[in-house]
Amino acid sequence: MRVAEAVGRALHTAGVEQVFGVVGSGNFHLTNALVAAGARFVAARHEGGAATMADAYARVSGTVAAVSVHQGPGLTNAMTGVAEAAKSRTPLVVLAAEVTRPTSNFHVDQDALGAAVGAVPLRITSAEDAVEQAVAAVRRALHERRTVLLNLPLEVQAAEVPDGILAQVAPVPRRPAVAPDASGAAALARVLEQARRPVFVAGRGSRSPGARDALEALAERCGALLATSAVARGLFHGNPWSLDVSGGFASPLAAELIGGADVIVGWGCALNMWTMRHGALIGAGTTVVQVDDDPAALGAHRELHLGVTGDVELTARHVLAASGDRRQGLRTPDIAEAVAARVRWRDVPYEDTGTRDRIDPRTLSIALDDILPAERVIGVDSGNFMGHPSMFLSVPDQDGFCFTQAYQSIGLGLATAIGAALARPDRLPVAALGDGGALMGAAELDTVRRLGLPMVVVVYNDDGYGAEVHHFGPGGHPLDTVVFPPTDIAAVARGYGFDAVTVRTRTDLKPVADWVAGPRSAPLLIDAKVVRDRGAWWLEEAFRGH
Repeated sequence: MRVAEAVGRALHTAGVEQVFGVVGSGNFHLTNALVAAGARFVAARHEGGAATMADAYARVSGTVAAVSVHQGPGLTNAMTGVAEAAKSRTPLVVLAAEVTRPTSNFHVDQDALGAAVGAVPLRITSAEDAVEQAVAAVRRALHERRTVLLNLPLEVQAAEVPDGILAQVAPVPRRPAVAPDASGAAALARVLEQARRPVFVAGRGSRSPGARDALEALAERCGALLATSAVARGLFHGNPWSLDVSGGFASPLAAELIGGADVIVGWGCALNMWTMRHGALIGAGTTVVQVDDDPAALGAHRELHLGVTGDVELTARHVLAASGDRRQGLRTPDIAEAVAARVRWRDVPYEDTGTRDRIDPRTLSIALDDILPAERVIGVDSGNFMGHPSMFLSVPDQDGFCFTQAYQSIGLGLATAIGAALARPDRLPVAALGDGGALMGAAELDTVRRLGLPMVVVVYNDDGYGAEVHHFGPGGHPLDTVVFPPTDIAAVARGYGFDAVTVRTRTDLKPVADWVAGPRSAPLLIDAKVVRDRGAWWLEEAFRGH
């Protein structure tokens, strides 16, 4: 057996069940070995799409995934997706063939490339150590929550491994939960005993049913309201005290209540500039607490009054056990009534600015929220439009929303929705894209059709890079570089085998309802010509933060 086959088999045994990629000569044998061992391989049309599909799949499934690429250009093509995964601390293994001869046209410093975006570079160095090194890559990805770049030199891949090298390979166990720091948990219990207006903000570290149950029980005891970061959206869906998302996407009522808190506790949440609106949601006298199982994460983005190291669920249960009687806190009848009536963006009054030619994105999003099945998984691209699908389309739980925005690259949304769809095949996948991101990632429309995914792709089409248009336009700057002639994206989608509809007014959405009620034998793309007279509400704040 050669190294390529042994590594493929070892990776699957260690826990890699799902692989995405684009196959070339350098990763051909490795990828086939993974498939032969039992892994599912999805061929993307571009390595960048493959990396983001793997990232999204890992996030939604809660497992480690892999992306397989050719040496040199295969890896460089994948780097934006790898950067997003690395910045998000997604457990992902990037399997990259490698040439070591500097004279090869494929040669680049792949270690430096991975390290530059925050991935952990590792390498298969010998036939004798290949299996152990492959398993170590999976272990680091899972236990350190890191994106690992595993380089596989061609000459090592071709070497023969010793007999019996696979005999000791076993599945890598999940990362063990970190027990809470007892003194920190006790201090948090005391803080909550004194709190009169507590708010919990849960992040990605809280995305588990056990964590939700523990946080809801503790919030009930101390009278706290519940919110999430964008990446954990849906965690508290259905809870009457949920404010939905904290930060730039927060509704006016949510922002008011979070900003009026006397204690804010971030549970597995970085409390970064996006989640706290560059600090605007933290009052002058607010006590800020952060709970995280990684001590290095505590205080990384802002000054804390208290940092507690520990797993979210275990820490919440520890604090609950140390808490006294139930307190009312912010759970008053008046606040309950306000949350029920006004916390959702769709319940905030607005003036519809749509015309005969262009639909208001708020009107579009609300209508789609009513038409599409509630059991959905949504992937959202970046851009001026992104707040509308993120906040007007509801999601059933924390697995219903996949937000690959740590790097703020446009063009990742369609691949995000594909990866999320494969992790939750029981739900309707929805990709929400701007026209710029849709055209960047259009090659993956072929992947959607080839996989037979009953996906809805919604393109918020304003014929330009709206973020730049609305940021620089008011200053009188020329915008020729960021606006484009109209593109019939519906026609592009039909060429890939999609059903497609162009939407300019709400009445144009009837074919969408018909598609939902029908057999959904082909995916659907909605080319929505949206109004372009103003920037999104979060946009000015985002630019100001930079």
